[in-house]
Amino acid sequence: MTTAQPINFNPDQRAKLINVISEGCQVTDEIESLRGGLSDTVKAVAEEMDIPASVLKKAISVAHKSNFGDVEADHQLLETILTTVGRK
Repeated sequence: MTTAQPINFNPDQRAKLINVISEGCQVTDEIESLRGGLSDTVKAVAEEMDIPASVLKKAISVAHKSNFGDVEADHQLLETILTTVGRK
């Protein structure tokens, strides 16, 4: 096994690294905050409408990815498999 050799970054590279890591941490914090807020909203709406939060989250994911056709095909295959093995 070889050990990684230390890299000596020049001042410009060091500044770029500091900047990108700082911005990356800030964006990651914002994403976590937004996800938390969305999760709270989904839970509240799901409870209010008496539907599972997991289904509402899935609907959001499918709508965002615009992949209902794929999800529908997967669901049909799942149904076929469960019917075949007598578990539907």
